[in-house]
Amino acid sequence: MKRLLLISLVLLSIKGLAQQPVKPNAVEIYNQIKKLNFLGSVLYIAAHPDDENTRLIAYLSNDVKARTGYLSLTRGDGGQNLIGSDLRELLGVIRTQELIEARKIDGGEQFFSRANDFGFSKNPDETLQIWDKDQVLSDVVWAIRKFRPDVIINRFDHRSPGTTHGHHTSSAMLSVEAFDKVNDENVFPNQLQYTTTWKPKRLFFNTTWWFYGSREKFDAADKTNLSKLQIGTYYQSLGKSNQEIAALSRSRHQSQGFGSTGTRGEEDEYLEFLKGDAPKDKSNIFEGIDTSWNRVKGGKVIGDILANVEKNFDFKNPSVSIPELVKAYDLIQKLDDEHWKNIKSEEIKKIIAGCAGLYLEASADAQEATPGSIVKVKLEAINRSNAKMNWNAINTVPNSMNIQSVTPLENNKPISKTIDLELPDNEEYTNAYWLNQKGSVGMYAVSDQQNIGKPDVQRQVKVTYIIEINGIAIPFERNVIYKYNDDVKGEVYQPLDIVPAVTSSFTEKVYIFNNDRDKVIAVKVKAGKDNCKGSVKLDLPQGWEVSPADIPFTIDKKGQEVLAVFTVSPSKEVSEIDIKSIVTINGKNYDQNKIDINYPHIYKQMVLKPAEAKAIRLKIKTKDEKIAYIMGAGDEVPKSLAQMGYEVETIKPEEISLERLQNFDVVMTGIRAYNTVNTLAFKQRILLDFVKNGKTMIVQYNTTDDLVTKDIAPFPLKISRDRVTEENAEVRFLAPNHPVLNYPNKITTEDFKGWKQEQGLYYPNEWDAAFTPILSANDKGETPKNGALLIAKYGKGNYVYTGLSFFRELPEGVSGAFRLLANIIAIGK
Repeated sequence: MKRLLLISLVLLSIKGLAQQPVKPNAVEIYNQIKKLNFLGSVLYIAAHPDDENTRLIAYLSNDVKARTGYLSLTRGDGGQNLIGSDLRELLGVIRTQELIEARKIDGGEQFFSRANDFGFSKNPDETLQIWDKDQVLSDVVWAIRKFRPDVIINRFDHRSPGTTHGHHTSSAMLSVEAFDKVNDENVFPNQLQYTTTWKPKRLFFNTTWWFYGSREKFDAADKTNLSKLQIGTYYQSLGKSNQEIAALSRSRHQSQGFGSTGTRGEEDEYLEFLKGDAPKDKSNIFEGIDTSWNRVKGGKVIGDILANVEKNFDFKNPSVSIPELVKAYDLIQKLDDEHWKNIKSEEIKKIIAGCAGLYLEASADAQEATPGSIVKVKLEAINRSNAKMNWNAINTVPNSMNIQSVTPLENNKPISKTIDLELPDNEEYTNAYWLNQKGSVGMYAVSDQQNIGKPDVQRQVKVTYIIEINGIAIPFERNVIYKYNDDVKGEVYQPLDIVPAVTSSFTEKVYIFNNDRDKVIAVKVKAGKDNCKGSVKLDLPQGWEVSPADIPFTIDKKGQEVLAVFTVSPSKEVSEIDIKSIVTINGKNYDQNKIDINYPHIYKQMVLKPAEAKAIRLKIKTKDEKIAYIMGAGDEVPKSLAQMGYEVETIKPEEISLERLQNFDVVMTGIRAYNTVNTLAFKQRILLDFVKNGKTMIVQYNTTDDLVTKDIAPFPLKISRDRVTEENAEVRFLAPNHPVLNYPNKITTEDFKGWKQEQGLYYPNEWDAAFTPILSANDKGETPKNGALLIAKYGKGNYVYTGLSFFRELPEGVSGAFRLLANIIAIGK
């Protein structure tokens, strides 16, 4: 039975039931018991979602049985998105959930800091300037003090700045510094009202061949000073290797295209010792650390009981273990060590419930509720064992309802009750807590110290069941959820969201006013409850006018929407403004936009943001080009093109033909189209013939990853990892007289001010002489990068390749990006 090590959530997640309640089988319960008997912790630290080594996390959690955490300093907001158009903080919400789902598979726990992923950074100096270094260091210290790891493992090398992403190196540097400071009560002393100092035993660096430059160099390197862990465990009870489970975990990072194929057989991971007490046995990172129950005062008797439970576990009837487990639970409640008491209490409660087949659920009658409303909650309880137990009471949050009612839970006889749970008028809305306050470019603002680092949305509506088993009252807490039956998916679970009575949103993110003419702006008003009646208005700065001043509305049913249409007159001056939507009901103003994020691999997420849009009064000349847009990984560029006044049609790759394209002047491919759209391999000749016949093709950036065709351009072109990450880097014109810089708009360096996150990425670094490079820029201390915008005549037409980040700049309303793109589109004129 030595290899039957996997926590209960793993198998359920592998089966694709990540959003379903946990219903462990006997093997999973047994694995939980073995983990219950190991009192050791290891914390893995890196910078982003998907930086973590899932092979090592899975091994430490499931083979070693250690409590294993992953501290990702950021939530990955600055990445790209292969599954949709959500970027920035919305992408951070998606990637947060992907990490949570990954940990359900590999058995780890997830934590974060307040650091905001502001985009690619080439060195830690820049990173720690944009991040608030002191705050992020505080968060790392806080995570260590709260998690109390015996061992810390860094993903990256703190000694090699400039060789990888600046966030990567910074994560390692901060970890090394925190290791030395975490036990000092004079360091971030405000934390000590909630926790205590802590001294980890040792710190490692998880080195790989990548840090040596190649596999060959790594194979040839002297590894006598490295710890080698054999992580190729095969779990016979699951029929899966450790690497196969790790691949399933890594494949949760779907927004980043990190689907991974599992491997089998022997495999090693290497750790370089950095600080602390070096282990004498290099194959055991917990060497010299007591990981038994003996490490806590009063723990020996608990360990003896649980050792017998493990030894005598009955796979055919796990409920046989309940009396001894309940006895151990009662003893755990008497421990002085609050840290292990809290951890092991939760672990053993899950095991007791699993052994008893005890199913407890609190489901609401709707997925959304508003403050001050009454939620009908159905309570379900069933004991599927011969263990003697009673349902004694329930406690609720909010309102602290306490309902005493002793109800016997007999074997396999379901009991259900329905209660009315009244939400307070001031009940907080559901939202990603790190988005509730306005942060900075580099940091999220979280004022509550105890929330810092928590991975998920903090849901406040809960029910605690008090279940008496063998005379011991045990509390089992459950979040109130919503579930329904889908004709295709079957039973679907969603979280209960607390929403405003009304929300609003603009139909566009950016409105372009290219002249003095009025523009129609529409606002969608959505009811969060029945019988909403009020008015909506636009808040505009001086110089801008709106008609009418406000629009009354009535919405009968929750979830319904109405459209309010305003006419806006722009200022005479060139300007960029924020338009705000304000809805008034019963004298109370509501100014939030509710965004639903719904992908099948994560829980449905709701994000509340200010109900705002950007309006730009600018001087831009456009022609009457008709544009065919071929979507790639997903972006919102077509919406921006429509705002500029172009006739835009998104066409499917399989529709591409010369006949289909004959009425268009321009074909434009979305970001990473040649990485993600396989059909382009077979349609490329048609697209190039479209250019050859006198039209224009604009290709937005692709990465160096596998391209669906090597002939993405009519002439040789090699994509590199070159990028300009400094938004305000000086831009130089290599071909100042080229039409693209002069027609129909005169482009100047002013047009490159105010860009967001980066100028561009994955620029070509080699190209045929047929191409004319237009722009040059570089980050500080680097050589010029000249591949941002390349234009070539091909036949009668023009082929354009650009790595400029239009996909970020246009939705952000960057004026210069609109002007330059108008010129690129007009190149054929």
